[in-house]
Order: sequence, then structure tokens, then C-alpha cells
Amino acid sequence: MAPSPFRILYIDGPNLNVIGKREPRIYGNKTLEDIRRMVSDAVAPEGAGVTFFQSNCEGEIVTRLQEAREDADGLVINPGAYTHTSIAIRDALLYSGLPAIEVHLSNPHRREPFRHVSTVADVVVGRIAGLGGFGYVLALQAILHHLRGED
Repeated sequence: MAPSPFRILYIDGPNLNVIGKREPRIYGNKTLEDIRRMVSDAVAPEGAGVTFFQSNCEGEIVTRLQEAREDADGLVINPGAYTHTSIAIRDALLYSGLPAIEVHLSNPHRREPFRHVSTVADVVVGRIAGLGGFGYVLALQAILHHLRGED
């Protein structure tokens, strides 16, 4: 496989900064830094660039998605609880014009009914859920696969 020049942006929403400590039975013991290391290790042979962004603030996520239009080729997004409520994040994702993979540590469909709805599900290329931090590595592979036109 040839090295990829693609720039991938990971965006994590609220409370992802405390995973590893927050409800480990649901979200696992890996911290966000652990997961970022896994992704960085996985991207090294690909030659792609990866940057990471996390915020607990909806407006900051919206702004970063708008900026991504200029500095990324693809997105991996875990909107956290905003998955179920934020039309603003959905609209900014659309504005970015970038293909995206939605990722979740847990499987929202195995949880409370209010978590079954995703405001971004219909505007992303695909969704990965319930595989813990490994889902972020799979999301990297999925977005690169899509960007290379290997569908």
C-alpha cells in the first residue's frame, strides 16, 4: 500500500477528555491520550497526517469543523453527548464538505433509548460503535479507504 498524503482530523466532544476514569465499565480503561497513541501508531505506516481536537464546548467544535474545510481531507468524529442533540455540529459537518466517520466507544443502541438517535448519522460515510478505543483505529482505516476511492 502506497503512503497516503491525506490529512485526517479527529474531533472528540464533551467528556471524552475524562474517559479512562469516567464509567470504565461502559467506556473502558483507555484514556483519550492512550487512544491517540494507538491512532498515531496505526497512521505511521500510512504516511497520512493526523491531528486531534477535543472540546467540551459545542461552539468550539462547530468552529473547528468550519476550519477543517481548509486543513483536512477527512474527519473522524465522536460528538459525545452532542451526537443526540446538536444540529449545529451536524450543520458544521455539512459545511466542512469533508467525508467523515462517526465513532463511539460504546454502542449507543445497547444503551438508553435517547442515545439511539444520531444527528450526524445521515451525513457521515459510516459509523463505528461499541469497539472501545480500537474503533478509532478502525475509523482511521475506514476514512483512508474512502479517501483512496477503494469503496
